[in-house]
Amino acid sequence: MTTVLITGANGFVGSHALEAMGNEPSLKLIAACRDRTKLLCGFNGEVREGDIRDPAYLDTLFQGVDVLVNCAAWTAAWGHERESEKYFYRPSLKLIDMAIAAGVRRIVNISTTSAAAPDNSADPMSHGIIRSRWPHLNNVIRIENHLRQRADEALTVVNLRFGTFAGARYGLGMLPLLLPRLKTHLVPWVAGGKTSAPLIDGKDIGQAITLASKAELTGYQGFNIVGPEVPTVREVLTLLHDELGYPKPHFGVPFFIAYPFARLMELLDPIVPWEPLVTRSIIHLLEEVDADNGRAEKILGYRPQVHWKDSVRATVNEMKQRQHKAMSMTKPIVE
Repeated sequence: MTTVLITGANGFVGSHALEAMGNEPSLKLIAACRDRTKLLCGFNGEVREGDIRDPAYLDTLFQGVDVLVNCAAWTAAWGHERESEKYFYRPSLKLIDMAIAAGVRRIVNISTTSAAAPDNSADPMSHGIIRSRWPHLNNVIRIENHLRQRADEALTVVNLRFGTFAGARYGLGMLPLLLPRLKTHLVPWVAGGKTSAPLIDGKDIGQAITLASKAELTGYQGFNIVGPEVPTVREVLTLLHDELGYPKPHFGVPFFIAYPFARLMELLDPIVPWEPLVTRSIIHLLEEVDADNGRAEKILGYRPQVHWKDSVRATVNEMKQRQHKAMSMTKPIVE
């Protein structure tokens, strides 16, 4: 039996991983989280409760663990370079290195199809592209690079570049950020809305992580993971308009105008009492990723099941129940 430790087990990705792998009799699951009372209802496995920034907690966290699925994350959808370094990048590297030192044989890493967009994102084995526009994404790429260097005969690294999160138990992502801003009637089409929107439902995320934890692999392996059909941004916003009443953009701009306008919004942030209407990170998420599941299907056997329309509907339904104001573009800082 393979023992799998899931960090960030309370989060969007972690909870779906826990749910999917709970149906695998060959896997023994350990949930790592800050608060066990927030774990997925019905999970009866082992829980290792603590803060991954606590060295004493890390000293014993990996005992008996074969596979680490690292879903722990602090997220910033724009700016906040120092916070991302402190709360995400440095703790992630410490977690990874201590897991390797403890004898973990496989690490499943959570990344994004935007890491190499738009130039090389179609190739999940490509290196991410560092850009000044989004410091947190740069840290995601730096973690990928660190894992690529650490992979060897003794350690298998499976890097999963997921599309845009959607579905039940949604986290900070494109839809929760975008939808309240659409209501301002100030959000434009970018490039006519013709670029792809690689939505991925939580259930399919869980499937991909399960397969990545079990497949016969060696060294560093990267995969793009998206839904069964990839719509365009225009198709997604049209669905939101036709079925759910959200306004469509009333005007359009090309990328070369969208980026400077977003930069202006960021510069105004210190003197206005609200978050920017649009940021360069949001524009970057609209870049073409041209990602498909070809490599993941061939090597992992990944076959997504949830159509993007169902994922969008589920996301909006949860937002109506749980989100009473526009979602912040950074995860709250918990000391």
